[in-house]
Amino acid sequence: MYAQDFTKTLLDWYASHGRDLPWRRGRDPYAIWLSEIILQQTRIAQGTAYWERFMARFTDVKALAEASEDEVLRLWEGLGYYSRARNLHAAAKQIVALGGFPQTLDGIRSLKGVGDYTAAAIGSIAFGIPAAVVDGNVYRVLARYYGIETPIGTTAAKKAFTEKAQSLLPAEAPGDFNQALMDFGALQCTPASPDCRTCPLAASCTALRTGKVAQLPVKRAKTAVKERYLSYIYLRCKGMTAIRQRGAGDIWQGLWEPLVVEHQSAGRSDSWPEWMDKSLLMPLKQGFRHQLTHRTLLTDFYLYTTAQRPSLPAEYRWIKERDLAKFAKPRLFELLLEQLP
Repeated sequence: MYAQDFTKTLLDWYASHGRDLPWRRGRDPYAIWLSEIILQQTRIAQGTAYWERFMARFTDVKALAEASEDEVLRLWEGLGYYSRARNLHAAAKQIVALGGFPQTLDGIRSLKGVGDYTAAAIGSIAFGIPAAVVDGNVYRVLARYYGIETPIGTTAAKKAFTEKAQSLLPAEAPGDFNQALMDFGALQCTPASPDCRTCPLAASCTALRTGKVAQLPVKRAKTAVKERYLSYIYLRCKGMTAIRQRGAGDIWQGLWEPLVVEHQSAGRSDSWPEWMDKSLLMPLKQGFRHQLTHRTLLTDFYLYTTAQRPSLPAEYRWIKERDLAKFAKPRLFELLLEQLP
């Protein structure tokens, strides 16, 4: 199949089968940018509700820029990868300072948290910039159709697949084609059990012809997942509790958490603070497994009730328990709160 035939087939399929998503109902770059940032590492079914909440609370980029970081993080709670929220907030301030949303690929790419893929998606959809997007769906469709065996996740793959996608891009409808290719991978040419019987590209698909549908795309070896062993202790003292804001250089930067003790291995308890009376520790949940991308957090939850405030490091702050809802927290802390008597 010639490139133009592939492109027309995808656009025809998209006209009938493309997903009806709220940010696709116009060309507002703010709405499109917001959706792209939220949908990084997030499924559409979950991300749509967050997009709607953000659009309702921050109706334009100026409102987002003027919000506090803590408010943005609170609205983001549950999505994970909180650097996305901080970058979103920083980029909103950039856009306001620029006097409006940048309309060139380089200008869009200069925004905090925006890489090649996101810039191409926003630029093509909002402004008709002829820039191809390459994400997991695009890798899969092109690898199977053209029989490309370069392992994805490598520099060579990014170059090869971007060049191939760019060669297929129609100058008159780059945004529609990019969305068509992504939707085709998400709905038709799926990772497992793709519907090859009804696929409009089946007659000329290399992977289908050679029996390699399940083998393509070729994936690079996964990064090893490390385990960390934590004890979270909820301190309760006369209606007050102590929390701290996590700093830079680790997970959950800027979010609030209770007293945490990190152990070198499972079952080790030699890291407890010297002031702690361990007889006051009430176990709430033990061995809870919380999965992040490259880390597994094995966590024990405790309640520690005391009549006197212990001497804590300076970064901890005592607040009323009822005020906890005002602070942005990682999902792991939320799970602890659900266990409290």
